[in-house]
Amino acid sequence: MDLLTLATFTLAYAIAVLVPGPGVAAVVARALGGGFKGAFPMVLGILAGDLVYFVFAVFGLAAIATLFWPVFVVVRWAGAAYLLYIAWKFWTAKPGTEQMKPRNENAWKTFLAGFSLTMGNPKTIVFYLAILPTVIPLHQMTPLAFVELTAIVVVVLLLIGCGYAWLASAAREMFRSQKALGRLNKTAGAMMATAAGLVVLQH
Repeated sequence: MDLLTLATFTLAYAIAVLVPGPGVAAVVARALGGGFKGAFPMVLGILAGDLVYFVFAVFGLAAIATLFWPVFVVVRWAGAAYLLYIAWKFWTAKPGTEQMKPRNENAWKTFLAGFSLTMGNPKTIVFYLAILPTVIPLHQMTPLAFVELTAIVVVVLLLIGCGYAWLASAAREMFRSQKALGRLNKTAGAMMATAAGLVVLQH
């Protein structure tokens, strides 16, 4: 695929990822509550969801995506419910380095939270199934072009997602007192609850 088309896609995708939404709010909240390490699996989950929709768009599976829309609605509500659960864990956590993330939370659950969030995010759906075809001539898709575009999706989302996570984690590291950590836990909980609300309310 020519460089101009790849550059156009990269710019459009970077803007879509940069614009704050449920994904950004959830990643930032997770990093505020549990540091960069706690947020990274969520970034990977969001990336996996993006790649699913990317494949839908590239291989003309938009009709299937539409057909299974009720399933995505269920996934959206399940994801929102789980984000609310994490928000409650943050809000009620006692400050202290041993509780910088919700107890009994593992990377796999965090990954699934990010994945379900993306699969039910209307902004992601609109980008891949409506906007992407106007940016990329999908009828000219070749194996090499598919690899190039997939690499762009992976690199751009990881850079931006990890950037948000790192900044939030760095902000947390500046606060050491138990009082400050308690406030950060509550801030993380409020942001996670906001992300859950955005997942449900966006159309």
